[in-house]
Amino acid sequence: MLDPAFQDQRAERALFRRRTLAAALLVIACLALLVAQLFRLQVLRHDHFSTLSEDNRIRLQPLPPSRGLIYDTNGVLLADNLPSYTLTITPEKTDDLDATLSALAELVSITDDDRERFQRLLRQRRRFEGVPVRLDLNETERAWIAVQAHRFPSVDIQAELLRFYPHGEATAHVLGYVGRIDEGEMARIDVSNYAGTSHIGKLGVEKAHEDLLHGQVGHEQALVNARGRVLERRQQQAPIPGQDLSLFLDIALQRDAIAALGEHRGAVVAIDPGSGGILALASTPTYDPNPFVGGIGHAAYAALRDDIDRPLYNRAVRGQYPPGSTIKPFVALGGLAMGVTSRTEGKYCGGHFQLPGHSHRYRCWRRGGHGVLAMEDAIVQSCDVYFYRLANDLGIERLSGFLGEFRFGERTGADIDEELGGLLPSPQWKRRARREPWYPGETLIVGIGQGAFLATPLQLAAATATMANRGLQVTPRLLKGTHSGTGAPLQATTPQQRQITTAEPHHWQTAIDAMTEVVEGPRGTARRIRTDAYRIAGKTGTAQVFSVAQNATYNEAEVAERLRDHALFIAFAPAEAPRIAVALVVENGGHGGSTAAPIARAVMDSYLLGTRIAPDGAHAPHADPETAARTETATDARP
Repeated sequence: MLDPAFQDQRAERALFRRRTLAAALLVIACLALLVAQLFRLQVLRHDHFSTLSEDNRIRLQPLPPSRGLIYDTNGVLLADNLPSYTLTITPEKTDDLDATLSALAELVSITDDDRERFQRLLRQRRRFEGVPVRLDLNETERAWIAVQAHRFPSVDIQAELLRFYPHGEATAHVLGYVGRIDEGEMARIDVSNYAGTSHIGKLGVEKAHEDLLHGQVGHEQALVNARGRVLERRQQQAPIPGQDLSLFLDIALQRDAIAALGEHRGAVVAIDPGSGGILALASTPTYDPNPFVGGIGHAAYAALRDDIDRPLYNRAVRGQYPPGSTIKPFVALGGLAMGVTSRTEGKYCGGHFQLPGHSHRYRCWRRGGHGVLAMEDAIVQSCDVYFYRLANDLGIERLSGFLGEFRFGERTGADIDEELGGLLPSPQWKRRARREPWYPGETLIVGIGQGAFLATPLQLAAATATMANRGLQVTPRLLKGTHSGTGAPLQATTPQQRQITTAEPHHWQTAIDAMTEVVEGPRGTARRIRTDAYRIAGKTGTAQVFSVAQNATYNEAEVAERLRDHALFIAFAPAEAPRIAVALVVENGGHGGSTAAPIARAVMDSYLLGTRIAPDGAHAPHADPETAARTETATDARP
């Protein structure tokens, strides 16, 4: 202990006063800063924070618009919005979720997919929000839940509008379907306009015209507490419904086209040459799009995905096939337009053709040859040697350039996002794609629609419509017009069109006369589908799936079914004043005259005469296979 003599009490008191004063000044400074900050917040920035507080209390809730409906050309409803009832559980209202789920499973079917979706959504939502357990409850299931409601205070049934396709499989490849918005789509869309919306067009018309069908989101003011729970709903801005669409599609014709194809794998596209309207766009086999709307199960989707016949594949717009002999009228037209040949000039067919200085023989389908043929007979009898010679005279640059005017090798511009552009071979393409030079023999193969040449049924139908129009090219389209609600006037779309001026009017007439003789003439390869009701202009074709060796013979009976030739046919009718242009492909169907042409005739009968086709295609006219096999381009001169 220090001796009192050593303590300076006066100094200690002075030190204590200084420390007390410093502490007081610090407290006063802090209080001053606090008062200043309170003044800034309460007075200077009162308006700003008052607005933020109000926004935190009043929340804008999105009101999703109802999706526009889709109708066919005659006003038949193709895509509807129907109420769907969803079973939900609010997690905060139950102490045991697993027990609640097990009890519900005794009343309604709850699959593993349902449970997986429930668990995923449970992690994403707040506890006071309902989480879907089962979608699309039927009337019986709703009744069971209502009777047992006292046992499930946490369970509710919510109603919403979901897309429904009343014609199911008949429209799957045309309309596509809507499905839940995924992450990739969220990055592309206007998120604010899709607030409250869970579905978006995935394929077909639903995707191509999403901007018209979706509409504009609305909003309502909702009073919420600090946890975000809605306490009261106030004023609202109503959503603007999506526009209803009218298509050129004729659902009766569409059904008949599918029925005419029957069990075949293939596609039919029918176009109105005058408007460019797509009257039918059928691909078989097909599928029911309705399960995709609510979310198709893994097993069901795997069954469709892994089906060897590929029902999910839209052959009409994505199927790329060698056009075969269907290209010959266009090649002939190119020869006339370029002044390389004339209508009456004859070319000799001895059963094969050889390039000067080459030993390779490019064979005609008729091994004995056709003799000397002028252009019309060459098209009617589908002589390959004639078109080898013509293609060689034209050269690949002129040949490719002229065929390109019909939009071969590119998309047609139709309002179908999934459309592929096919392939029109040229030296430039080969250098770019394969880094190889062009060989003269490849020009001959392009002249008969084989080799690397690929076209979709939609491209063939569009080119056939252009031929029927004598060069007036109208861009094919499904959308006829829009209208805002039932009874509203139709706002028609305007067709895009241009005239191919390379060929003269008499050149078009020559090609059309020859196509008419293919069906109407006594030696035509499609003469068996001739009818007294109207005149048809057409062209058969066969596209090879694999090549046959130089000295080998193609024997269809000995070839596996999926390696057989594809059967093709293009046509328009009536030949004098065309109202419909048709193109179709039957995969591994063999001969165009015996397999494809009768299907086209059935489709044209349906549209022009109103002749309905049974689901098994029983009413489709049939050609004599034996005669057709003798006259059809059976092998399209396999090189």
